[in-house]
Amino acid sequence: MLDRLGVNLPIVQAPMAGVSTPALAAEVSNAGGLGSIGVGATDAGGARAMIEALRAGTGRAFNVNLFVHGAAKADPVREAAWLAWLAPFFAEFGAEPPRQLRTIYRSFAEDAEMLALLLETKPAVVSLHFGLPPEGVIRALKSAGIALWATATSLDEARRVEAAGIDAIVAQGIEAGGHRGVFDPAAPDDGLGTMALTRLLVRRTRLPVIAAGGIMDGAGIAAALDLGAVAAQLGTAFIACPESAADAAYREALTGPSAGHTRLTALISGRPARALANRFTALEAKAQGRLPPDYPIAYDAGKALHAAAKAKGEHGFGAQWAGQGAPLSRAMPAAELVATLARELADARG
Repeated sequence: MLDRLGVNLPIVQAPMAGVSTPALAAEVSNAGGLGSIGVGATDAGGARAMIEALRAGTGRAFNVNLFVHGAAKADPVREAAWLAWLAPFFAEFGAEPPRQLRTIYRSFAEDAEMLALLLETKPAVVSLHFGLPPEGVIRALKSAGIALWATATSLDEARRVEAAGIDAIVAQGIEAGGHRGVFDPAAPDDGLGTMALTRLLVRRTRLPVIAAGGIMDGAGIAAALDLGAVAAQLGTAFIACPESAADAAYREALTGPSAGHTRLTALISGRPARALANRFTALEAKAQGRLPPDYPIAYDAGKALHAAAKAKGEHGFGAQWAGQGAPLSRAMPAAELVATLARELADARG
């Protein structure tokens, strides 16, 4: 599958919206893997700038990732209660919470401008997270010759991906950093690990499977391939690369004790996501069943709290997304990391 894209190595750099950059993706693609950018946190104009910058850095294939979340339901009472609960934390940094919260990210399911941009720029791969867009959108992208991938965290989601005509499944295990790709965050989540999920989807679907979650080195990639995956997707492994957008505090946290204690929380954004343990994830113990507003409305509050704290030198309220393999992180340029992973993979496979 990847060879048809001109990708030499079974290594996919995860999109990581807000952390991945065109420079990072270009370096990975140039080194023989598949670089990725996440545009779910920007609009079509921002996505165009990222794609143009990436194209300026590589002539090879790359992946553009989009969020396909369900429409957020505004609830002024719930949102006011959430802001009131967060108010003491804002006050600690001499700030007040926002007066009201906004839906800060537009779902690709209802973004005609983003679709038009993709049809114009035709990236080799478009990947989908949180769900699937309408049938007409899928048909238009495929007609443009774009390969479509979609995240699944369960067999049920994978079967929906397959039925929609998507080309490949990203099997996201519970170990993965960042947002869970669950289609419905209110539904029960079996929390399948990468190993079990990958093997299950290889056995029970007809689509190529890309394993994702907790994979940090060549031995991990080899294990995914042995399970039948066509490639492994690594995100946390690339955060420490100088080409990523991670700030100094995020990079420092990757080397500290919190890396060994990642937490899955919905408090930061309104959707479950795995992050390095910090002051924000510790609020789970104090939340006492409080329900944050819908994603991405809750994220508006989370970002505001982080900004207030960061302005006072406190970095413990950042969305420091990372997977369970975080203690295995290595700081090196992206091209060097890809080359290292390739050597380790060759050694592991004998």
